[in-house]
Amino acid sequence: MGNKIEIVEYSPELKEDFYHINQEWINSMFVMEPADERALLNPQQEIIDPGGYIWFARHKEAGVVGTCALMKKGDSMYELTKMGVLEKARGLKIGEELLKHVIEFVRSHKFECYLLTNADCKAAIHLYEKNGFVHDEIIKKSYGASYDRCNVAMRLIY
Repeated sequence: MGNKIEIVEYSPELKEDFYHINQEWINSMFVMEPADERALLNPQQEIIDPGGYIWFARHKEAGVVGTCALMKKGDSMYELTKMGVLEKARGLKIGEELLKHVIEFVRSHKFECYLLTNADCKAAIHLYEKNGFVHDEIIKKSYGASYDRCNVAMRLIY
């Protein structure tokens, strides 16, 4: 399975992919929390309608294998969230391609962007650091209570 992907925007027919991809990665390390369930079961109402965005990585052979969202948190503040890649497609740099797409979008719109994660997600944290995110205690104090599993907060520097 080569790295032949295209990035596509959310559409209602991708709602189940959004849920499935995120459920798989969250359950592989953590447990689904109420905030996860709300966003994943209702992406249109919880993410898109309030001004957010969702993208998917569609692999030419394997179909939709990854996703990432920007959830609006203020006038120009967005949380990078719900980023996941199906286990069968890990190692193909799909997460990195999704992340670069989102970062380019954030920069082109001059948004502020942060993310919340867990120290156990070492590969993801390395990817974020490599792509311009820095650890930020103010973000952690301001937004970190959104998830019980959150013990790392980062913001995008550009």
